[in-house]
Amino acid sequence: MSRSLIAKYSKPVPRYTSYPTAPHFHKGIDQTVYEGWLSALPSDASASLYLHLPFCDRLCWFCGCHTKQVNRYAPVAAYLKALSVEVARIGGLLGQRDVTAVHWGGGSPSLMTPEDIVAMAKRVRNAFRVTEDAEFSVELDPNDMDEARFDAWAEAGLTRASIGVQDFDPQVQVAINRIQTFEQTQHVVAAVRARGVRSVNIDMLYGLPHQTQDGALATARAVMSMRPDRIALFGYAHVPWVKKHQNMIDEAALPDSLARYDQSVAAAEELVRGGYVDIGMDHFALPHDAMAVAANAGRLHRNFQGYTVDAHDALIGLGASAIGKLPQGYVQNVVATHEYQRRSFAGEGIVDRGVAITETDAPRGYAIERLMCDFALDFDDLRQRFGQQADPVVAVASELARCDVDGLVALSTNGIELSSTGRPFVRSIAAGFDAYLNQNSARYSKAV
Repeated sequence: MSRSLIAKYSKPVPRYTSYPTAPHFHKGIDQTVYEGWLSALPSDASASLYLHLPFCDRLCWFCGCHTKQVNRYAPVAAYLKALSVEVARIGGLLGQRDVTAVHWGGGSPSLMTPEDIVAMAKRVRNAFRVTEDAEFSVELDPNDMDEARFDAWAEAGLTRASIGVQDFDPQVQVAINRIQTFEQTQHVVAAVRARGVRSVNIDMLYGLPHQTQDGALATARAVMSMRPDRIALFGYAHVPWVKKHQNMIDEAALPDSLARYDQSVAAAEELVRGGYVDIGMDHFALPHDAMAVAANAGRLHRNFQGYTVDAHDALIGLGASAIGKLPQGYVQNVVATHEYQRRSFAGEGIVDRGVAITETDAPRGYAIERLMCDFALDFDDLRQRFGQQADPVVAVASELARCDVDGLVALSTNGIELSSTGRPFVRSIAAGFDAYLNQNSARYSKAV
């Protein structure tokens, strides 16, 4: 890969987990609008739930999530009471529509007590019609886990465990304040599998301080030795202007764009050699896994949790800062936990901002999602879904292909396809469809 090409296309752009993207959310979308959108869902619509626990018992300096460190459990217990109020309220509005997936994220949901794990899972199932075969996934921090918590998550119905590793190099772990041994991680994988959890995901990062290509390869090999069903290989997003704790990271120790690219390619090639299917821009799965099957069939989707096989009609975000998506648009709950709790207990609106999806947004968002998932865009499919509203998007796609001088995008029989050279730069290519990109002063992470 040409170094000049990497430098040219590594400029900051959104990660495109939504369109319009989060910087364009505004206060004009509130609880009243959201509840109207919920009520308008067809009776046969399906939904996924995302429940956010914004607490950790340690703060990892690389983290870009809405979370805070706590040294006592009391704030967590108080928050869970407020979350229970929202669960009951939104469950009543969603009614008897099927919930096909439940995901707990954070923060660290694994720091909950065993009693609260089981109790919250029951509250969710009492408030929503969760299908018997629904996927139930949770992000686990190995440092939190003990036998009682393993048993509690199993009793709650856990089907997929997601475990953050980042990198096993001790120097890198110290630099990001994430101390976690291979043996700890291996124990968690074995323990959840022993309790019937049928799928394990492990997250890795490249572009971390003091990280090297050899180190990224060593971590990839160690992760593969545990044979997780899925592996995510994310690029570290250094955004200290958004997440102040990232100022604890020594910027001089961060690899540059070229080194980041080399790390990502080396780790990705190692994962493929190890039998994993390369999916999208940063996911890998064993061939039998549902994500690999969906990617092969063109049924992969993308949301705020990254790539997913869940073709829900609505994503319901629950908890402080949680983001939801309905056919009409996106909503985000108030971020501050104290304000979230106050509003929840007072029966006030929890939605703080959002954005409606317009007729012109819909085909652009669909085109971006297909490029991010399939590295291709089918014009017939676009026109069938959106009619005349597809024409401007087809024009943008055709112009991108005609003007491409770097061999990234080509016109196909009836659409465009990204070349193997273009795939690492899919975020930059997708940005060509973003009508909002230069309309505010939002800052993004590097595309490579």
